[in-house]
Amino acid sequence: MPGLVASAIIAAAASFLSEHYGAPVMLYALLLGMAMNFLSADDKCKPGIEFTAREILRIGVALLGIRITFGQVAALGWEPVALVIVSVVLVILVSMAAARVLGFQNLFGLLTGGATAICGASAALALAAALPAHPGKERATLFTVIGVSALSTLAMIAYPMIVRAFDLPPLAAGIFLGATIHDVAQVVGAGYSLGQETGDTATVVKLMRVSLLLPVILVATMITRARAANTGVEGGARPPLLPWFAVGFVLLAALNSTGWVPKGVVGAGNELSRWCLVIAISALGMKTQLKELALVGVKPVALMLGETVFLAGLVLLALKWLF
Repeated sequence: MPGLVASAIIAAAASFLSEHYGAPVMLYALLLGMAMNFLSADDKCKPGIEFTAREILRIGVALLGIRITFGQVAALGWEPVALVIVSVVLVILVSMAAARVLGFQNLFGLLTGGATAICGASAALALAAALPAHPGKERATLFTVIGVSALSTLAMIAYPMIVRAFDLPPLAAGIFLGATIHDVAQVVGAGYSLGQETGDTATVVKLMRVSLLLPVILVATMITRARAANTGVEGGARPPLLPWFAVGFVLLAALNSTGWVPKGVVGAGNELSRWCLVIAISALGMKTQLKELALVGVKPVALMLGETVFLAGLVLLALKWLF
């Protein structure tokens, strides 16, 4: 309980700062958590911090499913759906290849590419929960969350300017913003700054990207199982083919698609999911020291920046062909 309470207090402070100063709440939670990293060495707090960083994170990821309905995806037609699927797949594949070229494991490319292509910090946390444990995993996860949050904020400011420079119509503008900006909150901010139609389209396209989190988690889990088998780990230690939080994600999406879930319940589920993720990232921050992130070097920064530019260029080219 002490570790869970400490994580929740940091999350509350991060939410307060985000509401008053406008920066991403995940970034505040990380920085405040790292400032309180001495708590992770405390015998009373350590078990709760470990539990929060692992189990509360997975609950938050499962609750993301309540944001989505299959009808929202179908309403846009096949072209945006195809664009989102192709762009997500290409970005992840290119990221994994680029990671190997830069001297990293391809799983680091999967982590950063998935965060860039799907839904920012939430995707990074979900993928990290499905990937195998290794000494640098938490540092890689925290770096990815910080990087994708910062890039998402910059995109929220810069991408509406790109929309105006290319004179994109409202529908195309919404597709571009929804298919390229990393985090949901920044998509909403950028989309509705350009109008109601653009904001609505951007939000639905973004939720289509969120819906691809499930198959990507499945791929990450299969890679984990294959590596466990290749290294001689006993079958009992291998993760399930589909983690419980991924099952929860798809079940909630299916339930929300029926139309039986009241809007108040959907809103409460969204808010609970947000709080779980912010509390979990606070715990992850407490488990990491800032000096560890300073050791990552220039290459990971270049990788994430390259992924972001590649995604934006790919979607712009596709929209030029579609519109």
